[in-house]
Formats: sequence, structure tokens, C-alpha cells
Amino acid sequence: MFSFIFLKFYKFKKALKQNKDIKFNKSNLYKWMNLTKKERFNLSKNESNLYFKKRKSLLEEIRKEYKSISKNDQKSL
Repeated sequence: MFSFIFLKFYKFKKALKQNKDIKFNKSNLYKWMNLTKKERFNLSKNESNLYFKKRKSLLEEIRKEYKSISKNDQKSL
């Protein structure tokens, strides 16, 4: 019984640690500095990956639009 409760608590605690969604900005500077160096590194790395994915998807959309526009221009000529 004790081990079951302990495992539930451990999983809950682990889940809370993983779901830290702190973005670095002026308003939460102190929260950011209270994190460990490894946590700050992981958060900034995750934020960087998200930014990269967002830029990549926007670039793909721009390319698709440009292709459709260029095809329409060629058809009209």
C-alpha cells in the first residue's frame, strides 16, 4: 500500500517538474533565475526548437504560396 502511494506521488512530482513552461522575459526574470542551470538550458533549448519549427513551417507556407502565384502568372501569359 505504501509503495503504491509513493509511486503515485513520485509520478505526480515528476510530471510537475516536466511541465515547466517558463519563457524568459522581463516579467519573470526571478523565476527564471531560481531554476537550475540545467533546467534553464533545457527550457531555452526547447524554446529555440519551437521557434525553429515555427519559422520552418512559415517558410514552407511562403514557398507554397509563391509556387501557386508563379504558376498562375505563367498560365496567364
